Amino acid sequence: MDKTLIRRIESPSQPIEIATKLATLVESALIDEVTLTPKPGLVDVRGCGAHHDLTWGLMVQSANVLRPTFEAMAKAGVLIENPMRLREQIGRLGRLGETAMLAATGGVNTHRGAIWALGLLITAATQAPNALSAHAVARRAATLARLPDRFAPCATGHKGERACLDYGVGGARGQAWAGFPHVTKVALPALRRARAAGMREDHARIDALLAVMATLDDTCVLARGGPDALHAMQAGASAVRAAGGLSTTDGRRNFRKLESDMLARHISPGGAADMLAAALFLDRLSVKGSSSRLNESPFLSL
Repeated sequence: MDKTLIRRIESPSQPIEIATKLATLVESALIDEVTLTPKPGLVDVRGCGAHHDLTWGLMVQSANVLRPTFEAMAKAGVLIENPMRLREQIGRLGRLGETAMLAATGGVNTHRGAIWALGLLITAATQAPNALSAHAVARRAATLARLPDRFAPCATGHKGERACLDYGVGGARGQAWAGFPHVTKVALPALRRARAAGMREDHARIDALLAVMATLDDTCVLARGGPDALHAMQAGASAVRAAGGLSTTDGRRNFRKLESDMLARHISPGGAADMLAAALFLDRLSVKGSSSRLNESPFLSL
């Protein structure tokens, strides 16, 4: 945790500088998420998971490229008081950020969902830099998300959007409208319970990811494998946690089984990964001290 950041947020004399620092925290959260290893079906330092067009290096490059987008959104939260104007501005910035991301990655979608979720959250954070509890930030983000954006396309044709229509789930938009419940009520509590139980920080973060995977209607999974794949992933993630997570022999055995099944089905929980990155960002805002740092190697040999 950057203690200088905390002091400035508690007595913000230079809000634009705070926006810059918060953008760096978002970038770090995205890099921490992709670096966390092992993750079932997702890119990590071992390899590409269930993907054929993603690598750890490409994901890190994408996070670097998107940092100015998040900084611009954060500054908008400081400077624009009118809620409708703010909503439209961060929507415009998000679309520009997506264009920059695709240009940098050769057309590969690395962080489209994260631009939406973390863009709303960083904007909400700078709207009220003295009220940075996870629930307070998420509530403000939900208020922003529910406002109309006159300039947003009526339909994008993205896989997540189609999955929402096909299977009647809320997807990323539903999460934002509801105040990111899988971040504030699932991922963060799981992360903090695991830490309190003495679990290693990387294991605690993986447990938080598994908690989200066990309950989220992940449109990335639905788009690739339909409801059967989603239910199999949810059951498998629940089984790993029930066995004690990666800190136990049975938990690691169940993890290997879950990962093998997900790779065979070619499914990847990208929505859950976005919720974990959002949780890591909010954790940095609301937790002081060293508990938010990854002090141990993120790589675990299974």
